[in-house]
Amino acid sequence: MPNILAFAGSLRAGSWNKKLVRIAAQGAREAGAEVNLIDLKEFPLPVYDADIEDAHGLPDNVHKLKDACKQAQGFLIASPEYNAGYSGVLKNLTDWLSRPREGEKAFEIFAMKPAAAMSASPGALGGNRMLASLRGHLLHLQMLVIPQTYGLSRASEAFDADGNLVDPKVEKRVKELGRIVAELAARLR
Repeated sequence: MPNILAFAGSLRAGSWNKKLVRIAAQGAREAGAEVNLIDLKEFPLPVYDADIEDAHGLPDNVHKLKDACKQAQGFLIASPEYNAGYSGVLKNLTDWLSRPREGEKAFEIFAMKPAAAMSASPGALGGNRMLASLRGHLLHLQMLVIPQTYGLSRASEAFDADGNLVDPKVEKRVKELGRIVAELAARLR
């Protein structure tokens, strides 16, 4: 059973991207994966600053998140679109996580692990303007980013009061991202 780490690059409590990645995580579970769905709000990080790293080392939450990434065999990642780019929360996270610990190779915690990129947006484009740059960023981190992505448009209307997608066709597509990552992670183990 592969271990999949799922999170959204959003801190907002009612985040559509948190809801979206939760649906993808369900797809991974249905495919037999164990999913660690985390909320980045529970792991606050300062803005990356090499002076902080030099003076104090990596923050405790970076170590916790690096350990979670190291245990994972795949990733499900959602991000809101801000000005046609992925969130600063996600960029800051990967800036910290890409800093190697002693005896660790650069990008070791991400390398050769499958990942899916997705987005939810209140607009008509569903975050699709930033998905290519997010895929590129994850590829730079040496993840095996699956070609399938999903941008959920009109996210404010897409979920019911319990956070479930109202359109079963959309739910199926989002769960498919989780299934693909879980199955690929199982094959690569």
